[in-house]
Amino acid sequence: MFERFTKDARAVVQGAVEHRERSGARSVDPDHLLLALLDRQGSRASFALTALGLTPEERKEPVRQALVDARRRAGLSQSEADALAGLGIDVSEIVARVEEVHGVGAMSGDRKDKEPWSGRRTFSRGAKNVLEKSLRIAVAHHDRHIGDEHLLLALTILPGVPGEVLADHGVTHETATRVLYGGGEERAAG
Repeated sequence: MFERFTKDARAVVQGAVEHRERSGARSVDPDHLLLALLDRQGSRASFALTALGLTPEERKEPVRQALVDARRRAGLSQSEADALAGLGIDVSEIVARVEEVHGVGAMSGDRKDKEPWSGRRTFSRGAKNVLEKSLRIAVAHHDRHIGDEHLLLALTILPGVPGEVLADHGVTHETATRVLYGGGEERAAG
């Protein structure tokens, strides 16, 4: 499948691996793919993000913070935390108590020892789902290659924290599709 990836899409995957290494996570997760996607400039996905109001200056910090917050909640999205609150379960309180005993970020699943990574690029099931969905999206649009725009669309359509964070910033599957595949001035440069 990777032979069908464009230079920009390969850069996103490599960037995700680098984000994983810096964070000490056990595997490349969808949030690492999102962070790497936000790092890109001059690509179809970066054009779409900018067209939807998520400019390069606005991209990194609020999105990164939302992803950090979700990781601290053991990967629960805000809507999942809200649903649990409706059942009387205060996720913030649980996180606070766990972190009080075990330290900040104890529920994140990140490695604390930060030993050198074996070099094996392990992708979580969620990250694999994003890559597989990007292939399906490219095929559905009759595109010959998988670009970073397909990774963006996959992140917006799959359930989970990255899609929720993007939606909170005005980037949904529908809006991104309209910008990328719509007509006239909204069409992203290929």
